[in-house]
Amino acid sequence: MLCISGSPRRGGNTDRLLNEAIVGAAGKGAQVKHIVLADLEIAPCSHCDGCVQTGGRCVIEDDMQQIHLDIREYDRFLLASPIYFMGLTAQVKAMIDRCQALWVIKHVLKLPVGPGKDIPRKGAFISTGATGYGNLFTGSVVTIKSWYKTLDIEYTADLLMPGIDSYSALAGQPAALAQAFSLGQQIVS
Repeated sequence: MLCISGSPRRGGNTDRLLNEAIVGAAGKGAQVKHIVLADLEIAPCSHCDGCVQTGGRCVIEDDMQQIHLDIREYDRFLLASPIYFMGLTAQVKAMIDRCQALWVIKHVLKLPVGPGKDIPRKGAFISTGATGYGNLFTGSVVTIKSWYKTLDIEYTADLLMPGIDSYSALAGQPAALAQAFSLGQQIVS
């Protein structure tokens, strides 16, 4: 399972939920690779169409090259991002935009993006947000669903937690951590 942390703040609420989901998945026997986007060098997509010329390989040389390989290898995905101003973090959005190269593989070259068309791929999304706005997660969920669809990943579950603001907001909410643990188990089943 490929787990991607999109929070720029280490050890915060989103990371706590993701880490608990990882424990749940590992408990079901999943081999987990955990990527922390804030620790990587990922330039924004320049829409240069270099990936069209290279047959689906991005011409920007940075840590995204390895993420592309990981995305193509795994069949289970868990992305976690807090909400900043009603959207995904800059780190997550940069990664998603750089998947244009994988879009080229699928839509221009007509090749599978994942390990094979017969292997079902599933993904989930974990997110926290400070406000209680009714549409707090709407834009982010649409973006993640679109990204997953491009990668032939079925969006199967999410854990969306509004009203989570302070660094230790989850400390008094063991039910939230239990939900994350359960989500981790669910995604690998």
